[in-house]
Amino acid sequence: MKKKKVICIGEALIDRIRNKSNQGFTDFLGGAPANVACALRKLKIDSTFIGSLGSDEYGKKFITQFNELEVNLDFLQIDNDSSTRVVNVDRDQFGDRFFSGFEESSYSCFADEVLRKKLIEKEILNLEKSLLETKYLVMGTILLSSPISAETMFFLLEQAKKFEVKIVIDLNWREVFWDNSSFSSGISKAGRVDLIRKFLNHANVLKLAKEEANLFFEHENPSLISQQLPNQPDVIITDGKNPVSWDINGLQGITETPTSQKIVDTTGAGDAFLAGLISKLISSGYPSNKLEIEDCIKFASVCGLLTCLGEGAIEQQPYYEKVNKFLGSLIS
Repeated sequence: MKKKKVICIGEALIDRIRNKSNQGFTDFLGGAPANVACALRKLKIDSTFIGSLGSDEYGKKFITQFNELEVNLDFLQIDNDSSTRVVNVDRDQFGDRFFSGFEESSYSCFADEVLRKKLIEKEILNLEKSLLETKYLVMGTILLSSPISAETMFFLLEQAKKFEVKIVIDLNWREVFWDNSSFSSGISKAGRVDLIRKFLNHANVLKLAKEEANLFFEHENPSLISQQLPNQPDVIITDGKNPVSWDINGLQGITETPTSQKIVDTTGAGDAFLAGLISKLISSGYPSNKLEIEDCIKFASVCGLLTCLGEGAIEQQPYYEKVNKFLGSLIS
């Protein structure tokens, strides 16, 4: 059986993005793993989202969106004692966003912090059946800030390995999640970095931003990063609109990314990039030469760019046809 499915594990949350006029906010569905799951469906790849949502209006909106895109929700958890997280996102004059904190909740924690292992264990036969058809398991590091969710992530990681599922980790360092967590606010920055660094040992594919490479590895050379990790994973380092550097299948290179003067909002661009990359690895097969790798990175970069041409992450993600049309316009 050829494995073609992807499971994305982690947070689904609301990006409350400040309007350009600075007169208020607009709410968008977001959260890196949720973004990747949705982007994959638009690129014709079957995806499953595993995460925890509050039993609130935001949670219902997510379920509606997932259902519209036909994202599998067999393992979605709805928690009655916590709320779906709302992240405040500010933007600078270039459209680049930064997280400025969370909306206060009447609950002691957010839903994404209580992804429960025991609820997954109840569905273990269903999970094993799903893993038989799964090529990649996509994970971020934000849930490591909660021991409850972290335990579930490691459980899913071990289950995936039994079925030879490749582990894709998007480092996605967001210190604000640790600072504002009742579980991990007391852990020092060095302690947080160490915890995440150990987690990266499980990666078969590692995507990280240039600043994350410098923080966690003290350099930005993808080949050296790969050599520092036990699985010697493929490593892809993004840097906004600057070229992408990579070490994939033992080959190294730097790929220029397409640019546009029409950038509106960079929220979710990295997630669309990752979905684009994974979709190519599944549809075209594992690249065996530099030309094929360049092809994958260019496709992924266009997915990221097109997501930046409007507000919000999921709403702006391109469909497969739009990506190919854009690529065609670059060649002609």
